[in-house]
Amino acid sequence: MRRLLFTAPLATAAALVLAACGTTEPAADDAKESTEAITLTDASGAEVELDGPAEKVVGTEWNVVEHLVSLGVDPVGVADVKGYKTWDAAVPLKNEPKDIGTRGEPSMDTIASLKPDLIVATTDLQPNALKQLRKIAPVLEVKSADAADPIGRMLENVDLIAEATGTTERAATLKKDFGTTLAEGAKALADAGLDGAEIAFADGYVASNQVSVRPYTSGSLIGAVNERLGLKNAWKQKGDEAYGLASTDVEGLTGLGKVQFVYIGNDGDESSDPFANELAGNSVWKSLPFVKSGDVHRLDDG
Repeated sequence: MRRLLFTAPLATAAALVLAACGTTEPAADDAKESTEAITLTDASGAEVELDGPAEKVVGTEWNVVEHLVSLGVDPVGVADVKGYKTWDAAVPLKNEPKDIGTRGEPSMDTIASLKPDLIVATTDLQPNALKQLRKIAPVLEVKSADAADPIGRMLENVDLIAEATGTTERAATLKKDFGTTLAEGAKALADAGLDGAEIAFADGYVASNQVSVRPYTSGSLIGAVNERLGLKNAWKQKGDEAYGLASTDVEGLTGLGKVQFVYIGNDGDESSDPFANELAGNSVWKSLPFVKSGDVHRLDDG
């Protein structure tokens, strides 16, 4: 369940792509650019047939909710609305969607009551849950993540959801803005003399009084965005095949050397910031070069 909770930072990286580069501008009104039937092939290889662009859409995972909102589609149902609002401020909900339960176990009855045109889910959802969802409405299953090409996977998911919702013009604008934003960010870093600077991005949490640290390797979405900005990922651990996430503890940080250490936490989860709390008096933590030099940075909540 911890992975479900902390996919939030992955969604935040998507927000760098889809929100920071201009979602304050009105979304293109292309949600009804076609009334013809749509047939798509989703990540499972299944054909998804729609009578036309979906308007009443449910999102079972936060990253697809970000995609929908960024494309100008306000979902009628969202998993764990409170959690989304807590962890994801970059792509805020513009409506008041129905809470459909947790991301791992959405409520079938609640979703059915919404009578959606489309349910957008990810490959992280259990097959049995997906089977039940397909009895309610067409389900567009997207691959949750791919450490081999995290940015490419995200953009493919955006394109697929855009096709299903008739917002392909908006998707093209988002992707163009993404390229522009990356170029501007890379230039700003270079101008500041930080081109090629080493960065270690992580999150951490406490369970049973033990501090765990989760490195975001080059295969993570945040890691890939940082590298596109001209930064060098300092982690030497190998991440998992989907999210590019690894696992270590405070002793595992001793191999980092002098880096910029950046992490995410949230005041709404007291166990999510061991770096400022549980490790504050830890001798190993205090001995780390980046701690001594003051190069530890917590991102703003959300």
